[in-house]
Amino acid sequence: MEMTLNEVVFYLLSAVIVVCSILTVTTTRILRSATYLLFVLFATAGLYFQMNYSFMGAVQLTVYAGGVIVLYVFSILLTSSPGGDNERPKMKYVIAGLSAVVAGALLSIYIILSHSFPTSKYVAGEIDMKMIGQVLMGTEKYQYLLPFEAVSVLLLACIVGGILIARKR
Repeated sequence: MEMTLNEVVFYLLSAVIVVCSILTVTTTRILRSATYLLFVLFATAGLYFQMNYSFMGAVQLTVYAGGVIVLYVFSILLTSSPGGDNERPKMKYVIAGLSAVVAGALLSIYIILSHSFPTSKYVAGEIDMKMIGQVLMGTEKYQYLLPFEAVSVLLLACIVGGILIARKR
């Protein structure tokens, strides 16, 4: 069976996501963890671009890979020493985490196998930008202005908290 270039790129990006995701949560240095997270976000944007969802890929790059990583690194540098190692978690927390991962994976597999997913009406081509804007900034049912504002307040609270922690030193 011959693989196309599209499949090779998909498997390569998927491998980057899986490996860097594991490295993000297993490394003991917090700045390396942030760097691995950045690679995961870039590879996810690559998958969006591969599926011809250029708007979602651009949002992934600007919002997540740009803004969240900047806030993340900013909070890391304010709250801890940049090169310091984190302490290893206790074995009971590792076992609890692994059991939660296994339970979540089993639940996800069960839901995916038991649910029949309907086909989307937006399969061919991209969605109109005006419709995306109306859905994102609308206040009616299934529109996202309130969650958008809630996330912006949460990010503002994180920045203020980081500044307050930095002032205590």
